[in-house]
Formats: sequence, structure tokens, C-alpha cells
Amino acid sequence: MKRALALTLFMLFILLPVTVYGHRPDRSLMYLRIYENEGIEGRFEINVNELNNYLGLDLDLHPSTEEVRVYEDKIRAYILDHAAFSSEYGNHNIIFTGEISHLSLAYGAFIRFHFKLDNVEKVPDELQITYSVFLEENNNQTNGLGIEYNWKAGLINNESIMALDFTKGNSTKILKLTDKGLWSGFMAMVRQGVWHIWIGIDHILFLLALILPSVVRRKDEEVVGAEDNTKRSWFKIWWEPVPKFKPAFWYILKVVTFFTIAHTITLSLAALNIVNLPSRWVESIIALSIGLAAYHNIRPIFRGREWVIAFAFGLFHGFGFASVMADLGFKGEFLTLSLLGFNIGVELGQVVIILLIFPILYFIRKSQAYPKILVYLSIFLIVVSLYWFVERVFEIDMPVDEYIQHIGGNILRFFGLLPPIPEY
Repeated sequence: MKRALALTLFMLFILLPVTVYGHRPDRSLMYLRIYENEGIEGRFEINVNELNNYLGLDLDLHPSTEEVRVYEDKIRAYILDHAAFSSEYGNHNIIFTGEISHLSLAYGAFIRFHFKLDNVEKVPDELQITYSVFLEENNNQTNGLGIEYNWKAGLINNESIMALDFTKGNSTKILKLTDKGLWSGFMAMVRQGVWHIWIGIDHILFLLALILPSVVRRKDEEVVGAEDNTKRSWFKIWWEPVPKFKPAFWYILKVVTFFTIAHTITLSLAALNIVNLPSRWVESIIALSIGLAAYHNIRPIFRGREWVIAFAFGLFHGFGFASVMADLGFKGEFLTLSLLGFNIGVELGQVVIILLIFPILYFIRKSQAYPKILVYLSIFLIVVSLYWFVERVFEIDMPVDEYIQHIGGNILRFFGLLPPIPEY
């Protein structure tokens, strides 16, 4: 059991973060506008961090247009190698207009490269689209296609709706221009929600802090007092295993559902531009939430009411989720549907994590070592939480981040503690 404990601690240690902002998306976006008489135009939105990491550029987090121009030819050449359009009328070549704009977020800028398609004197009913930007370089990468204007589908009020998502091994898809794409867009947002939870290490650790005590319970004070004079260890005095699987499972599911309700509220408020908080402080509080949830496992703050912790900090996690959606431009008539899909995906992702972790914890709950595992892992989560908190409050990068994330992700997937990278 000591070896198992050591292995568990090691695998959690390598989960330390790679970035100051846990919600920075690994994605590139493309937006299209389909006109009746003017053809098809659009833009690519690419994160400056990815341009630096995968193309070897040296851009500031918020570069000027003049700085981007230095690398313009190299970036365009890469895009042309990883994006393509075709239809029943043949290939539609990408023609860059020369316009470059920016979308500045707290964790860096998205550089916008505007383009139009040729051979669209007659707009086709279907487009075959390939968009594989950085999919080979980054296993966590997902790309998206948004529709801002489409006269063929009656989208004429500058709506912005997710139409397609692209992943490794599934980088070519068909876009039906005569279809509003509500169902495909809804399912794309569900997948985005699932994926965001699965690659969001801070969310996984918060869930772990909530799940750890779900298979044991604290003894009543009278029972503890009667055992105080014995030679039993402190760990054995305070904890006893839960008797049945089902009540414990439903309880933790209820706790996580309160987390979902909370982040749904704030995600909606932020996406609708009703309430917005600075990303730096949101991410810092999310980091702190892990430590406080873990501290509750050692010294209860709301004894028997873990749902209060889940709900309270779920409000801030919702603002974090909003940085994925609202800051990247998903708005308009179908925003409610997009929000619903994303939240359903988040809940499904959380349930999968619970199904992976809870049975293992339940199986080992009667072990003499489990109370130690609970306490030691909680202490470790507090340390990780403070580590993240310092990074995010002071906007600094600790030196071990990137190495730890790369090795940690691979080992956790090997042991089945993280879901495999999905292919849709």
C-alpha cells in the first residue's frame, strides 16, 4: 500500500500546471460569411502563443500589426498548407486580403488573417472544409468553425454560431450552407464542453478534492472521544468507510451537480455581457478553490455540506468557462443553444471523471492507508493550489511547468486516470 500511495502522489505531482491561465484554449478558429452576390469571405483566428510555439516565431503576447507583418508570409504559407475548401464546383482557393486584425485577451492575442474564396460566382450548397492548424503539433488542439452570416440559411443578423469542430484524425468535414446547422452546432458545443473539462487540470483537481472524502465519513465526536486514549493512529480515529456504494455515489453526484448549476449561472451572465470579471482574478480564485476544497477534507469548513463549497466556487469556474466562449465571439440569436450544449458537455465530462475515480476510491476505502491517502493528497492539493495561485496573481511562469504537464498527461492516460484524447 505504501508503494501505491507513493505512485499516487507521484502521478498527482506531475499534474502541476503548464500555464498561468488554466482556461487558455488550445484552438484556432475560422469564421465564414456567405453572401448572395459577393461570394464567401472569412478570417482565421490563431493564438499568438501557438504561433510562437509551433512556428518558432518571436511575437509578443499582444503584438502590433507591424510585428506580425514580419512573419506574415510564413504564417500564411502554414495556413494554406493546413486549410482547404472545395465543392461540386471544384476547389476554392484561399485569397488573403492583406487585412490583419487582433482579438486581445488576458492570456495573449488572437491574430486575425482575413480572406476570401475564389470560384464562388455561384455559391454551392455544400462546402468540404479542411482545417488542421496545429492538430499534429498539439494533442490537446481542437479547431472550430463559426458562421457569422449566411444568406442561404437565413442567418442575416450577424449571428455567430459554432457550426463544425475539427480534431486530430477528423480535420475534414462537410458544411451544409442551406442548413442552419443547429443540431451539428449544438453537438459541437457539447463536445467542446466535454473536452474542456478533460484537459482542464484545475477543474479535475477541484473535482478530485470533492470526491476524495465521498467514500469515508467522519465519526461522531462522542465516538472519537471514546477512542482518544487508545493507541490507534489519528487517521483511524477520525475516519470510517461508508457502508454502501449507491448513497455515497449519489451524494457526490449531487455535489458536482451543484457545481454545474453554479457555473451555468455565471457562464450565462458572462456570455451575455451582464457580468464580467477580470480573467486574472477569476483564474486566481479558481486556483485557490482547489486548496480550500482540499483543506475542508482535513478540517471541515461546512461539515456535511460539501455542496456549498461546490456551488460557491462553481460560480467562479463559470466565469473561467466564459473565457473560452464569450471572449472568442460566440454570441447572437443561438447563444442560448450554444450555452446549453457547452454546459451539458461539461456535466457529461464531470460524470465520466467521477465514474473513473469513484469506484477505485470505493474499492480501497476500507484499507488502513486510505485515511492517509485522503489527508496527504489533500495536503498536496493545497500545495498545488498555492503554486497556481502565486503564478496567476503575479502573472509569472514557474520553471517546471511545461515538462511536468507533458510527462504527467502521458502517465495519467497510461494508468487510465485521464480519458484518452477523443476522436469524433
